[in-house]
Order: sequence, then structure tokens, then C-alpha cells
Amino acid sequence: MSGQGSTGNVIAAVCSFFIPGLGQLVQGRFVAAAIQFVLAAVLWWVLLGWIVHIWSIIDAARWRAPLG
Repeated sequence: MSGQGSTGNVIAAVCSFFIPGLGQLVQGRFVAAAIQFVLAAVLWWVLLGWIVHIWSIIDAARWRAPLG
């Protein structure tokens, strides 16, 4: 069972550390990945992209796959 702190989530969080949204993409969450990548890219222009970048890392690390 994969959950918070699982190896997959740690890898996803590391991926998001380098590129916002990449961890969500690794997890198969394409919409979340696109939103976080675009939002971080847009907000970096006004120096607030780091907020989305950190959110992306935390989101990837804490995500739990739906049961079923």
C-alpha cells in the first residue's frame, strides 16, 4: 500500500523539487501537474513562483492514491 511517506511519494516530491508539477506527473495526476507547472511558471514572473514550487513538493509528498 502506498501512502504518505512511501518511496513513490518521496521520489515524486524530489521530482517536484526540481520542476514544479513533475512529481504529480510521475504519480499520473496530469491535471494537477499541468496546473502546478503553469501556475509556477506564470508566478515566477512576479517572484511568487516559489510558493507554488513548495506547494507542489508538499502535495506530491502527501498524496494518497484512491483505494480501489
